Amino acid sequence: MMPSYFFAHGAPSIVLEDNEYTQLLKSFKDNTPRPKAIVLFSAHWEETVQTVSAAETYDTIYDFGGFQDELYTMTYPAKSDRALSEHVRALFEKQGIQSVLNESRGLDHGAWAVLKLLYPEADIPVVALSVNRHLSNEQQYRIGKALGELREQDVLIIGSGGTVHNLRRLNWQSQGNDDWAEKFDNWLQNKIESWDTEALFQYYDLAPNAREAVPTNEHFIPLFLAMGSGDSNRQAKLLHRCYQYGNLSLSCWQFN
Repeated sequence: MMPSYFFAHGAPSIVLEDNEYTQLLKSFKDNTPRPKAIVLFSAHWEETVQTVSAAETYDTIYDFGGFQDELYTMTYPAKSDRALSEHVRALFEKQGIQSVLNESRGLDHGAWAVLKLLYPEADIPVVALSVNRHLSNEQQYRIGKALGELREQDVLIIGSGGTVHNLRRLNWQSQGNDDWAEKFDNWLQNKIESWDTEALFQYYDLAPNAREAVPTNEHFIPLFLAMGSGDSNRQAKLLHRCYQYGNLSLSCWQFN
């Protein structure tokens, strides 16, 4: 069964960087069975109804400003898979989750920056999915769980976001890690590894520094989506965690 993953996508410039985290992503394809397709939830695609991409070939969306010129010439011309998009919708319908298709939207940097590091050839079909910050954490988990059987069909499920993501607290000159961010992530690690969903669903009230780490939840949601897709086995492994700019967490979770 294909594991599912949560990848922090950090700043858009991550695709240009060479560090331990990007090396992990670049070596991912050499250490993981090649998937037939990729289903990816991006924190940068927000809709109030669960939306499933169905574009024939994706445009590249540059949903950021002020970064290196090179980023604005990058493309990730992945193809979609209409049959898989319809299958995803059917799985949602089976669980009573309303969803719609979108045939025009391209891939935002939460999707293409990660995918360009994982599979730079853009030769694996991709189905992108939106997130909805207005749902409960239980509902987020349920959306991921609805797609769990795709893992048996060699489909790679990815949640792309960030556990500590507070742009107002970034220290662009920092060489160390902020204690408050580490304490939040340490709490999170303990609850994820023990698969304590009861506590995780209440993280905003229970976890130390949650309000600083997660001022808005769109980047945190993909963690619940990826974790939910691993509900059948409930085995979690932290593959990597580090920080940029003092507190922007770059973490990778594997759910078997």
